[in-house]
Order: sequence, then structure tokens, then C-alpha cells
Amino acid sequence: MVSPVNYPGLQDLSRRGLFSLGAAAGAAALGANAGTAHAGPVSRPQTADLNARADRQYPMKKSINLWAFPFPQRMDLKRCLQLARDAGFDGIELNYDLDSELSPKSGTKEFTAIRRLAEEIGIEISGLCSFLFWPYPLTSNDPGERARGMELAGLMTQAAHDLGTENLLVVPGAVHMPWREDHDPTPNDVCDRRAREAVGKLLPTAERLGVHMNIENIFFNGYLLSPFEMVDFVDSFDSDHVHVHFDTGNIMEYQFAEHWIPILGKRIRNVHLKEYSRKGTDHSLEAFRPLLDGSTNWPAVIDAFDQVGYRGFLTFEYFHPYLHYPEALIHQTSDSLNRILGRAV
Repeated sequence: MVSPVNYPGLQDLSRRGLFSLGAAAGAAALGANAGTAHAGPVSRPQTADLNARADRQYPMKKSINLWAFPFPQRMDLKRCLQLARDAGFDGIELNYDLDSELSPKSGTKEFTAIRRLAEEIGIEISGLCSFLFWPYPLTSNDPGERARGMELAGLMTQAAHDLGTENLLVVPGAVHMPWREDHDPTPNDVCDRRAREAVGKLLPTAERLGVHMNIENIFFNGYLLSPFEMVDFVDSFDSDHVHVHFDTGNIMEYQFAEHWIPILGKRIRNVHLKEYSRKGTDHSLEAFRPLLDGSTNWPAVIDAFDQVGYRGFLTFEYFHPYLHYPEALIHQTSDSLNRILGRAV
């Protein structure tokens, strides 16, 4: 997403720039709550083996988020889809915003045309996500923001259906958003109540359309900070259309993806592979790196996904298209995923 949102106090609400506005303070404040989710021994730095490779091939599918492409400034959607396919991706995750062909400006006709385009190119739409849960959080203290958030979430559900994907990423709420100076923090208990009410109201439409509302672990929002809280939230709906969209990078500052995965288990329906580096002190989007250029224990993570039977999409999410030769990032990521999945020649 690249167009500014017409929202008081915010000039750029693209996902790429969102956390960097003030995430340092928010991320640091979460440290006291971070220790409860360790389900095993702490991962230790390992000596690199330059000849190491996965000892088996893993059957997950490769996907990439549209934010990794210079869309729409330098590439149109067709070119992005074709580039992803040519690079060897099975799927691509699209982003719903306020000012593009993937927005409320489009309807069923336009979205089904995008679906047909992807089918012609030979690439699946692995899911739909959006940064709009931040300017219009479902748990906001502002009733107008909550109402608009519910409206947009409903439109996203219909769009996901029309695009031919069953996966909609949902951010159910936020106690705090350090990147929004105008945000009035929502008390934890109020946030939890409103989040459950919001998802409950959206669920009948999702079930009718066959769309799965996949709850993402954000961590920077001060809500659902442990795998046990996530399990409780998802299970409370007793629905086959509420699952988890697990993000490996969002928790990496304080916790470990390979510890969450066995606890979430079969609840995981979609995945963001987001590399994170603990080497720096910049607790913002700049801490997220291209795959393999970070601190994630990928052999342990991919084995954990395999052990819980996950066979869906692994979607690389990144917010900084390369200024020069942007196609290089797409091909490099595909190669990195091949290595993680044991497919490197």
C-alpha cells in the first residue's frame, strides 16, 4: 500500500512505514510480558555450517506478499503476479487498502477479474491482508473508528471470496499502537471484550462465504502476547472458520517461533515468514530482514511446522522493495525458501 490514508494525524499508513513511526517505545514496553510463552529450551546461537542443507524436503507451498514488489509505482499487478510465478512461487498474498484496485473502489466484478488473471498466469492467491486494521482498529475507543473497521473487515471478507482465496488475515484488536500518536490506549479487558465481539459479529458472513478469519500474532499491539492467549481466543469461537495466521517475525524480539508452533498446532492456517534480526537496536520495520539475513532458527521453525502437519503457504512478508533491480529480491527469496524447504540443488 502506497497512498496516504485521509486520516487525522497520520500522513502515511502504509504497512511499510507504519511501525517505524514509533515502534521502539511500544516494543520495549512489551518485554515484561514476553517470558510466558517459552515451551522449551531457549535457542542458542549455532556455528554456521556452510555445507548444511535440509536433510529432507518439506511439502509446504511458497508464497510472497505484494509488499515486496514496487506496486503500483513501478509494476502493475499483472507484472507482479507474473514475476512471482516466474520466480517459482506457488502463491501471492494481496493487500487490501483504500486507494488501489484492491480496495473498496473495486467490487465483485473487478476482484473476479483479478482472480481470473492469477489463474491464467498460474499462481494462487494465498490470502488477503490489510494495514487498515491500524487506522480503524476493531477495539478502538472511538466508536467511529470501530464502525469503519467493521465495515472494512466485511468488505475484505467479500473481496477474499471474490478473489478465490479462503484466507483473510485479521488483526482483532490493539491495546496500544506506538506508531499512532493520536491513539487512545484501550484497557486490556476492554480490548479483549471488543475483539471477541467484533470477530463474533463478522463470523457469520465469513462462514457463509467460506472465508477463514485467521488471527495474526502482532505483539507490537500489546494483545495476544502468548500462544496460550491466542489458543484461548481462537478456540472460544468454536468455529472451523477462525484460525491463526502465524507470523514468525513479529515475536522474535522476545520469543521464538519454534516454541509457539507446537502449541498453536492445527490452528495455524496461514503463515508469514518474516525474518528478524536481534543484532540491532532499531525496534521497527527496519529490524525485519530478507530471509536468512537474521536471527531465526529456520531449521527448527520448518521442522516445527512439519511436526504439527502444516502443509499450507509460507508467505514471505517484507516492506522494502529493492530500489534498483527489484526483481532480485523476489528471486533471492524464492531461492532462500528452496533452501529452507530442502529443495536447493
